[in-house]
Amino acid sequence: MSLVLHELVGADAARPFSPHCWKAVMALAHKGLDFQRNPVCFTEVPRVEDGVSKTLPVIRDGSRVVADSFLIADYLEETYPEKPSLFGGEGGQALARFVESWTQSTLHPALNVIALAEIHDLLSPDDQAYFKPSRETRLGMTFEDVAERRAAQIEGFSAKLTPLRVMLKSQPWIGGSSPLFADYIVFGALQWVRLVSTARLLETGDPVHDWFERCLELHDGLGRSIPAAAG
Repeated sequence: MSLVLHELVGADAARPFSPHCWKAVMALAHKGLDFQRNPVCFTEVPRVEDGVSKTLPVIRDGSRVVADSFLIADYLEETYPEKPSLFGGEGGQALARFVESWTQSTLHPALNVIALAEIHDLLSPDDQAYFKPSRETRLGMTFEDVAERRAAQIEGFSAKLTPLRVMLKSQPWIGGSSPLFADYIVFGALQWVRLVSTARLLETGDPVHDWFERCLELHDGLGRSIPAAAG
């Protein structure tokens, strides 16, 4: 097997949690490709594929190495055109770019606050020593400041999903009649918090909840194969 996905994990190598890595996992499964999942902790990332990237995911496909989840999707689409399409054409690729921008500008900042301390607690001591100061610098606030904002972010998170909720009343997937990479982008964000946090952000009966449940069942239940965080 020549295709390898390097993905981020905490102290438990069997619980990959990165939203960006989950996008790549689902893209590879969508294409029906066999791949090996290589668990990597935060402090090991600089050694992946000779330091090709400061972040994960990274894939190696034979002699090709590709970093960044969207670039990985682009690569898979170009390299394996005979496999099911991740975009359904140029318009779907443009849609995915918009969805990625919306997800990272609207959902991820809230999820960072909601799950920050719980992510920290899932890491090994060496990774914790890296994670805490790096995230405080990135967020511009201390862990204590983040904790004070957590309840408000949980309370307000459902409203951030309104555009998706309204759209899902008229079609089953962001991609239309079937899932595309745009679906995996939002799925990755919600799978992230599902795996690391005790916060429950989706209510039964919500179209987004129903869509997420369908996502978890895709590709032989790949997303659901890792249990949700206990709590």
